[in-house]
Amino acid sequence: MDRPKALISVWDKEGIADFASSLAGAGYEIVSSSGTAKYLRDSGVPVTEVLDVTGLPSILGGRVKTLHPAIMGGILARRGHAGDEADRSAHGISLIDVVVCTLYPFEETARANAPRDELIEKIDIGGVSLIRAAAKNYAHVTVVTDRADYEPVARAIASGGTTESMRKDLAIKAFLVTASYDATIHEGLADALGRSEGTDDASRVIPIRRVQKLRYGENPYQKASLYMPTLSNPAFVQHSGKELSYNNLLDLDTLLKGNAIFKDACACIIVKHTTPCGAAEADTPAEAYERALSCDPVSAYGGIVGFTGRLDAPLAERLSSHFFEIAAAPEIDSDAMEFLKSKRPNMRLLTITGRYTPRDQIISGRSGFLIQEETLPPLPDRANGRWVGPPRDDLWGDILFAWRTASLTKSNAIVLAREGASVGIGGGFTNRVDAARYAISQAGERAKGAVMASDAFFPFPDTVEAAAEAGIAAIIQPGGSIRDGDVERRASELGLSMFVGGTRTFRH
Repeated sequence: MDRPKALISVWDKEGIADFASSLAGAGYEIVSSSGTAKYLRDSGVPVTEVLDVTGLPSILGGRVKTLHPAIMGGILARRGHAGDEADRSAHGISLIDVVVCTLYPFEETARANAPRDELIEKIDIGGVSLIRAAAKNYAHVTVVTDRADYEPVARAIASGGTTESMRKDLAIKAFLVTASYDATIHEGLADALGRSEGTDDASRVIPIRRVQKLRYGENPYQKASLYMPTLSNPAFVQHSGKELSYNNLLDLDTLLKGNAIFKDACACIIVKHTTPCGAAEADTPAEAYERALSCDPVSAYGGIVGFTGRLDAPLAERLSSHFFEIAAAPEIDSDAMEFLKSKRPNMRLLTITGRYTPRDQIISGRSGFLIQEETLPPLPDRANGRWVGPPRDDLWGDILFAWRTASLTKSNAIVLAREGASVGIGGGFTNRVDAARYAISQAGERAKGAVMASDAFFPFPDTVEAAAEAGIAAIIQPGGSIRDGDVERRASELGLSMFVGGTRTFRH
């Protein structure tokens, strides 16, 4: 009777010599080829070369080694199946009971921006075929694709063999390995060949990997983890504080988008429950912070704060007197970091890398997956929009600032701004006039002479009337309502200047 066989073909050699040695000690014949065979032999493990099983050497520069009926038939053969047994007997095919395989490092090669020819050579063909074949035949074959499984599989074999339950688990894991591997190749090769997929493709493959488990989700009864695309780099680096939570990461998304929108300015944005509660531009980050905080200091408590500029020691001292979950900036001075670590040890300090920009926004729910392009909102263009009433070019800077802030704010969104700072923000309301009234009440006397930005059209003149009553100097809104004529006439009657930009910027 033939000894049981284990086929070993691994790119990652860590731990494989000990595992192979344990299999050999349990009576297994180790079958391998190429670099794996040499490594095992040099480690003192007896090895049968694949060519001694197939009768054919490795060909095409190593592209074809294990793709042969003597190998694939030995893996796929069903024990006790009359037809399979007859085929094996007729062609002299021995059974293979264990397949151990790790794949060529396509992901690492893609991350290194290797030349296209090198990238293509890191697409594993034989290894994926071995894994799939072994996983398909899990009823009889044990497939190992993760070195973390070497020890438990070795223990099981030493105790008499793997159970069907273990083989099922390993098979499911193996198919996840090949699915993720192929998905990563799809994305990496599409980029290399200039054939990136779009949101209107009939099928989508999105390779992601867990970055960390989270303590819980939005609520304690929900499990949650953070995943990232396999070929992407992190958008931030955490330096201190507690572990990031699910809700922290939701808020951080708004902050990172805000930093991209205001990247050409010295700006500060404060976010609470995924929507800004303060934003400002200034000559220094410290001044921008004070102006942003003054918009709504009550809501800012327990929020997160971000800067487009450097976080230095004087700014760190100001931040320490307020409770923020996160403080983030592209740069954090070492003395500022040490100060905040000592004064606010739970505050999460993040540097924003700017190295990750998603192509898609994906939301899942009970109706399925919604996928849309992840793009920054287009800025208003004076050449393509139109003024109702006298143009207010003197307020154009504030108009742009208010529009940027409104694009970050949950719909329905109304933002009031003066001299590069928000003075009132109404976001997440179910009707626009209430959003306006809230923003106006928040601004108080600061509403006089301010500009108002609306993320979408005014369905009725009531919001314009509220703006005029509060002393708003100018409004920007996209238009598009069937009642645009009524709204514009009312603005003219009230003496309000209104820029109709034509672009809605909803954020649900």
